[in-house]
Amino acid sequence: METLKSYYRLTKPGIVYGNLMYAAAGFLLAAGRHIDLPLFIATLAGTSLVIAGACVYNNVLDRNIDSRMKRTQKRAMVTQVISIRNALIYATILSIAGFGLLMFFVNWLVVAIEAAGTIVYVLVYGWAKRSTIHSTVIGSVSGSVPPVAGYAAVSGRLDGGALLLFLILTFWQMPHFYAIATYRLKDYREAGLPVLTVKKGVRAAKYQIVAYITAFIIAAALLSLYGYTGYVYLVAMVGLGLWWLKLGLEGFKAKDDNKWGRQVFLFSLIITLAFSLLLALNAWLP
Repeated sequence: METLKSYYRLTKPGIVYGNLMYAAAGFLLAAGRHIDLPLFIATLAGTSLVIAGACVYNNVLDRNIDSRMKRTQKRAMVTQVISIRNALIYATILSIAGFGLLMFFVNWLVVAIEAAGTIVYVLVYGWAKRSTIHSTVIGSVSGSVPPVAGYAAVSGRLDGGALLLFLILTFWQMPHFYAIATYRLKDYREAGLPVLTVKKGVRAAKYQIVAYITAFIIAAALLSLYGYTGYVYLVAMVGLGLWWLKLGLEGFKAKDDNKWGRQVFLFSLIITLAFSLLLALNAWLP
């Protein structure tokens, strides 16, 4: 039973479920009130398997980094509960199954989108997190693929709506991850990772957080201004975005950066939950 749990945890379930939420939101935004249930199920099932496979590959590549960070020292690849060989076989099976579902039951555009996201996450981001301060941007690119894939599963194309979904999630992820890098600064420093807070300090991250939250608000509003969503979405997202911006600005006078970083991070979760829910319900909202 413990081994089964270890294999399950190796897929980083939190990442899988979060990205499934985005994929579902993108799908439902494009579908409106005309939901093709078999296509919806195939899209989510294929996407979940592809993401799970990518996460397992990532765990294999990051096992040495994980061994140096307190919050990741109990992962299966660090404790060697699962061998590298078995993990690679597991990741490959998950990936083949996921791409197979997308290929036969969704469309080739989604296959291409998710293949690009997998390559960026496993290979490019895997290299970048060890080598450059810009790894967060690269990681955000792969993390913005699921809503675009969900949208393209229905529309069969990449248009302005897909581009805005990509930008919104990219802009959301940057302050989200910089907030994590702020309150987990010690972990990142001990692991020797060149994140912004380690290389340039927390204050530099605060400027970036404010800038990206501002960009997020603008991109989120454009989704309504270009007619993809209604005014309920617009009011809710702009209102939540402005509150998030207020939290970001409070960082410049914060006495406890760890506490402030956690607040920005936790509110980012509220933002993304609201965003996904409003997209999913958009066809039924004014």
